[in-house]
Amino acid sequence: MGGVIVVTGIPGVGKTTVMQKAAEGINIKFVTFGSVMIDIAKELGWAKDRDEMRKLPLDKQKELQIKTAERVAEMKNVIVDTHCTVKTPQGYMPGLPEWVIKRLNPRTIVIVEADPEEIYRRRQKDKTRKRDPDTIEEINEHQQMNRAIAMAYAALSGATVKIVFNHDNAIDEAVEQAKPVLQD
Repeated sequence: MGGVIVVTGIPGVGKTTVMQKAAEGINIKFVTFGSVMIDIAKELGWAKDRDEMRKLPLDKQKELQIKTAERVAEMKNVIVDTHCTVKTPQGYMPGLPEWVIKRLNPRTIVIVEADPEEIYRRRQKDKTRKRDPDTIEEINEHQQMNRAIAMAYAALSGATVKIVFNHDNAIDEAVEQAKPVLQD
């Protein structure tokens, strides 16, 4: 079957860990949307790093998003790690706007979730990352926004939506939940 599988989840939920472990031993490529995007920006000479890329004019950013979605879709059998929503001071932005989701045309969107309290504790413990100081209620809200927009993405693309729970000390269970979506 192949195709594009989108994996998403809020910062600190463990989406990359879960999906990389689930993909072990399976012939599927794992990429990060933002990494492919910066590679293309560098190829085009538009930016040398992510900071420069973020400062591009909006029309260039949109063009870059389109080129990235097209390149990822061409990979055929791929898991693309990205954000369903981006929380900004002005509110939530879609991480996969219409011009991206239609070109990616995923077969499945996987949302990795955990209890808001678990995510809050993980963020507190992880000193290697600079995370938003969200409250438990804000973490819950962000996960709910991801669920809502994932279904909107599914309506635009025909994808299914799978929710995988990555609870503390239960990575193996999360991996087992994710494996069926990786099978052809």
